Amino acid sequence: MILNSIKPKIVCFVCNFIEQELAVSGIQKIARVNVVNVACIGRLDPVIVLETFIKGVDGVLIVGCAPPDCHFIEGNIYAQSTVNALKKLFALADLEPERLQLRWVSPIEEVSFTKILVDFLEQLERLGPSPLSKEKYSAKVFENILAAKSAAADFRLRAWIGKEAKLTRNGNIYGDRISIEEFDTLFADVIKAEFFRHKLLLLTKKKPSSVKELAEMLNMKPATVFRHILNMRRKGVIILDHVEGTTPLYRAVEV
Repeated sequence: MILNSIKPKIVCFVCNFIEQELAVSGIQKIARVNVVNVACIGRLDPVIVLETFIKGVDGVLIVGCAPPDCHFIEGNIYAQSTVNALKKLFALADLEPERLQLRWVSPIEEVSFTKILVDFLEQLERLGPSPLSKEKYSAKVFENILAAKSAAADFRLRAWIGKEAKLTRNGNIYGDRISIEEFDTLFADVIKAEFFRHKLLLLTKKKPSSVKELAEMLNMKPATVFRHILNMRRKGVIILDHVEGTTPLYRAVEV
């Protein structure tokens, strides 16, 4: 493959503690690749990753120190949990999870950074342009990613990202531990709920809508949408706007 002919546009977030010559060698010679150094990939805000995709890139590559070499002890573990959460949000938003990749680099192993990059670019070439890019823009996916971004910024999701190591290794305050599979199932349910709640907020900010209308737009059961509406009304983020005939219409509260 001729590197300069690669079309996908990507952003690469690289841990500062990876040797600079490894991180930069060959990469800056490749067109449409932007390298961003971060103090630790465990500190990389998921909102920043989503904003990067909103700007139209085709993929994001995150490269950090292989466990257990993190200078911040558990930064790479936190990064893994963050990427797992983002991939679940991508799937809900109809954006291919394969457009986000996390790779480890160990100081004791010989790693070709250019090879990592080229493998990722080849994967993106198979996927084609992002549905958020100018070449293949999708308003639906854009709206979904905005909801995903709001969900990722929410305290509940951030708290769960930090819980994985604690609950699967150390246990809760009573010393009870759960398996990684159990945690993943619980976390997936939380991510799904938060995504749809923030999608409901976006939709009801546009115009007051009924449960039936929202269910059709979200391809969900009306009973499920109604449960979300009740929960969000209790939190004061959605209110009853008015009633048309016998049908209540709800709208988001502007903060």
